[in-house]
Amino acid sequence: MHLAPHTAFPLGLDAGSLGAIFAGLATLAALVALYAALSLRNPMKHRLGALIERREQLKEGSLAGQKKRATLVRHNRATDNMHNFLGALKVLQDSQLAVIHHRLAKAGIRKKELGVVVIFARLVLPITLGLAAAWWVYWSGAAPDWSWFMRFSIFAIALVLGYRAPDIYLDNLVDTRTKALRRGLPDALDLLVICTEAGLTIDTAFGRIARELEHAYPELADEFSLTAIELSFLSERRQAFENLAYRIGLDSIKGVINTMIQTERYGTPLASALRILAADFRNERMMRAEELAARLPAIMTLPLVLFIVPVLFVVIMGPAACSIADTFGR
Repeated sequence: MHLAPHTAFPLGLDAGSLGAIFAGLATLAALVALYAALSLRNPMKHRLGALIERREQLKEGSLAGQKKRATLVRHNRATDNMHNFLGALKVLQDSQLAVIHHRLAKAGIRKKELGVVVIFARLVLPITLGLAAAWWVYWSGAAPDWSWFMRFSIFAIALVLGYRAPDIYLDNLVDTRTKALRRGLPDALDLLVICTEAGLTIDTAFGRIARELEHAYPELADEFSLTAIELSFLSERRQAFENLAYRIGLDSIKGVINTMIQTERYGTPLASALRILAADFRNERMMRAEELAARLPAIMTLPLVLFIVPVLFVVIMGPAACSIADTFGR
């Protein structure tokens, strides 16, 4: 009896080895999923430290005099060294730092000294990745058959990626957080209407909403908790509302902030105005969902053509092609 030889696979592996590798990967994925399910924690716990620190800063700032408040700023030695180095190179601008601080606030990062880290990374990463790519392409001999254009392309991609990597990472954080805030804003406004109609003050209502939304929308609960803290300690309550609009960075929140500022200034009723804004936000969210649903057929066209239609042709035409081949092969 003659046994058929094993089918050759890439890297010298046979079918049994590939099956064992895939089974191991599936087991590892199952263990990771089980660990993630068992280690599920409160999403607000890792944000409490920043909120407590902000409360202490506001408390110290309200108790300290105007001359002593400059000493309350906590500096980091590493970021100070980066700041001095960038200042010596004349590449650190206040306008650039202001833009980065706003993006950090929209990403949920409270430490403003990290803006210097972003600018420092823009300067250091292109040099580091560029030297690494130049060594690998030109001096290590890893790709002797590549043309000069391919080598230069790898070197240029490393430079551009090193310069854009901090901005890409920060933009991803901002986009993810902005989408989460936009989803939870209509529900938060509904709760705010209920709290104001129940007779709660604005700062108490913000704290109550933060506790209610800490599981469903932890990012929005974080912002509302910080606003409640600032309303309790800041001398001008308007500044707390403006800080909320600054951190969220959505155009839709500006109408809410203006309504609250007018309520604080003129004593106008807040619940009716917020009810109208909440209805507008719900309609906007529904329109956005309908827009995504309308785009779905166009998005599914390419996967349908590439993956589903060929399979259908194989399933439908395969038996007929096999019968024709057997008929003419006799």
